[in-house]
Amino acid sequence: MANRFGWILVKDKFWEAYETNRLIEEFQKQDIEIQLVDPNTIDIFVNKENRQSILVNGEPSDLPKFVFPRTGSGTTYHIKAVIRHFERMGVPVINSSDAIDNVKDKLYSHQILAQSNLDIPNTMLLKHPIDVEFVQKHLGFPVIVKTISGSYGRGVFLAENKKQFKQLLTMAELTKPGYNIIIQEFIKDTWGKDLRVLVVNNKVVGCMMRQSTDDDFRANLTRGGEGFPYEVNDQIEWLSSESSKALDLDIAGVDLLFDGDGYKICEVNSNPGFEGMEQYTKKNIAEEIVQFIKMKIGAYDE
Repeated sequence: MANRFGWILVKDKFWEAYETNRLIEEFQKQDIEIQLVDPNTIDIFVNKENRQSILVNGEPSDLPKFVFPRTGSGTTYHIKAVIRHFERMGVPVINSSDAIDNVKDKLYSHQILAQSNLDIPNTMLLKHPIDVEFVQKHLGFPVIVKTISGSYGRGVFLAENKKQFKQLLTMAELTKPGYNIIIQEFIKDTWGKDLRVLVVNNKVVGCMMRQSTDDDFRANLTRGGEGFPYEVNDQIEWLSSESSKALDLDIAGVDLLFDGDGYKICEVNSNPGFEGMEQYTKKNIAEEIVQFIKMKIGAYDE
């Protein structure tokens, strides 16, 4: 059983989440013991004398065989330090701290994707003071306005003209002075719909179209959208797997925008939810994830 004990790092408020329960269910089918650990209950000691440098709730703990962080955009400095500590101790981590870093900052992830020659919307980082005429000249309106980090459609807004853009900036400045935002060209073909693609080990394991039900430009299921299974073609397979590969992700949720006869990458997530994917496509995503982790830790060799 030594090779069959792992931790899922997840904040305790998500211990009863659909994805958490499904993962536990599939791990149990593979006789892999799983412990849920809130990363905020972990303390670390950096030393060279012994490997018991992890404390959980103030008590020393043996190292697990693997760690599976499920913290995504909520990965704080403390959580990242904990993940890195496991890596330095030789514990396999899925996804790695570097991969989580790559996608937590949306601008940085787009820089990596662009460097890899992958199709993305034109994107700008705004600096203060923001020159609206500069935006009009170089990107035009409408534009998508995004915070640097975020998920589930939060921190994503549409400014259809200069007036709306100025109003958004005023609201953002009032609520969070000195904020960092990026803006992207608006892809009109994708209004109210997009694709969510699940990638495991650089292979597409599920794809669905998400569609808004209330004329919202965003299609997230968490915002009331509906899902439909969507056939994977060569371009979807290539864009999704190459995105995951470029960002060093073992497990990824890739959001694709419709653009004419093709697609552009909207963003990539290191902690994708998959309740909707399993519901609408009938794919066993949790099993795909667990089988990959089993391979990663060498449990097939037992």
